[in-house]
Amino acid sequence: MASGLKALWRRLTGGSADDTDTGQEALDYNGYRIRPAPYPSKGQYQTCGIIEKEVAGETKQHRFVRAETHPSREGAVDFSIAKAKQMIDEQGDRLFL
Repeated sequence: MASGLKALWRRLTGGSADDTDTGQEALDYNGYRIRPAPYPSKGQYQTCGIIEKEVAGETKQHRFVRAETHPSREGAVDFSIAKAKQMIDEQGDRLFL
């Protein structure tokens, strides 16, 4: 459990540069990059991802974790992408404030 909490903390706080490599190919959506990053949690996969955008030559990131879990990694990836698109549509650049 402690290692899971450490991994979650790294994801939420930015962690090291290597933590942005989620093992998933980034998806471009309306000028943003979405990197799904689900992780194992209690025998399921947790909804998690990173939304990025270049702003004035600087890469801005918004990391998110949601309560939804999924029995398969693929299901969690798909839902993480859908959730990121919803957040982009609803909040846009306010994600980075």
